[in-house]
Amino acid sequence: MKVYVDNAATTKMSKVAINAMLPYMDKVYGNPSSLHSVGQEAAENLNVARQTIADILGCEAREITFTSGGSEADNQAIVSAARFGERKGKKHIISTAFEHHAVLHTLAKLEKEGFEVTLLDVGEKGLVTAKQVAENIRPDTCLVTIMYANNEIGTIQPISEIGEVCKERGVIFHTDAVQAVGHIHINVKEQNIDMLSLSAHKFHGPKGIGVLYSRKGIMLTNIIEGGAQERGKRAGTENIPAIMGMVAALKDANDHIDDNGKKLTAMRDRLIEGLLEIPHSILNGDGEKRLPGNVNLCFEGVEGESLLLLLDDKGVYASSGSACTSGSLDPSHVLLAIGRPHEVAHGSLRLSLSEENTSEEVEYIIKAVKEVVEYLRGISPVWRDLQNGKREYVIG
Repeated sequence: MKVYVDNAATTKMSKVAINAMLPYMDKVYGNPSSLHSVGQEAAENLNVARQTIADILGCEAREITFTSGGSEADNQAIVSAARFGERKGKKHIISTAFEHHAVLHTLAKLEKEGFEVTLLDVGEKGLVTAKQVAENIRPDTCLVTIMYANNEIGTIQPISEIGEVCKERGVIFHTDAVQAVGHIHINVKEQNIDMLSLSAHKFHGPKGIGVLYSRKGIMLTNIIEGGAQERGKRAGTENIPAIMGMVAALKDANDHIDDNGKKLTAMRDRLIEGLLEIPHSILNGDGEKRLPGNVNLCFEGVEGESLLLLLDDKGVYASSGSACTSGSLDPSHVLLAIGRPHEVAHGSLRLSLSEENTSEEVEYIIKAVKEVVEYLRGISPVWRDLQNGKREYVIG
């Protein structure tokens, strides 16, 4: 059996998305900036796509900017809010310690320019509170940027409550919603979200296309200079086929969001239940306030890299954390942020399901993981020392 459970890294493109893209590779091929009829046909379709995404997010079409994906959207949102605040003498930003590196690295760059960044503690459950945000907002705070759902441990933050605090205090609120859009209900106006990032390949759309929602009144700073596309705020000819694939995939995901959520939650909970039967294992992140398809555990005495390679041999395709850092030998910054020690964080496994997975596959995963963990512990000198009492167990 072959089972793909790395959907947090990327999803398989749906037939809905592929079929939506095909006409725009052949028949509707014009540049939407061209004035002739071929170009204007493309422009009309681009406008429909922009309105469709706006309707799904609960905003206006003019508040939607197409980007190359979540990382670009994060960069533009954060830099824009920072420059907006800087002009008013505000150079303090609030975020969390376990954001995606697209956020953390952008904040680190701003720190070198004199901005001050406060990273909130997320606790063992991987959650922040609106109270934490309120307590850390200062007169010079220009931005709060907190991810909607964590890309590694799947915990969902109290976005509406945080948005309300930010609105009351007059601070721009951005959320990296790359892992959340298409999987849980989101309405930017109702949740007081000022800026939001999303990426199509997380909900069965194509790679290399995403969206930045920015509330009207927020001045965007250009990250890419050039032509006047996207209201002059994101240069480059629009990737019409990818945009159409993204719109189709997002509409399909949104239309089935409740049914998919129920199915994924049931499989997720069964996976957690089965894998926690392994001695000295622990779930990372809150058990309930997490994405429907996310499972992340640590197994003491096991190296994550070996675990992944042996699972791959059994046809289970998973990850040990964010795909963006999978080539690094360092433990996950997310797991360190929730208090996992280095030696435990190295033994992590992330299983991210999609609606295409089945209950039979879940049972196969449980069996495969149990076999691999038992084998790795059997050849591990660290595990032998733990069993002989030469070391103390970290996970009870």
